[in-house]
Amino acid sequence: MAKLLVLYKMPKDPAAFDRYYRSTHIPLAKKLPGLRKYEISNGAISTPTGAADIHLVATLHFDSIADIQRAFSSPEGQATAGDLANFAGGGVDLYFFDTEEV
Repeated sequence: MAKLLVLYKMPKDPAAFDRYYRSTHIPLAKKLPGLRKYEISNGAISTPTGAADIHLVATLHFDSIADIQRAFSSPEGQATAGDLANFAGGGVDLYFFDTEEV
């Protein structure tokens, strides 16, 4: 299993971010070819020392890193990536990696 971890930094208007993310971005991302599961954080993001500067965490599950790369090379992936500029003004970091159960 491979995962794409997306960390959205705190936006200027969290309520507007949430509305756009749920109504527009999630439906786009759910069309990514090879997507197996899509999870988002629910509520505040914290660290051991207090509040984080992260507003939302999204975890997208795929079968492999190659599947993530193919997904973002597709027209659906290009649309999803291009949409980030429409709402993620606070910044966004994307990480992908293989996982193993231990």
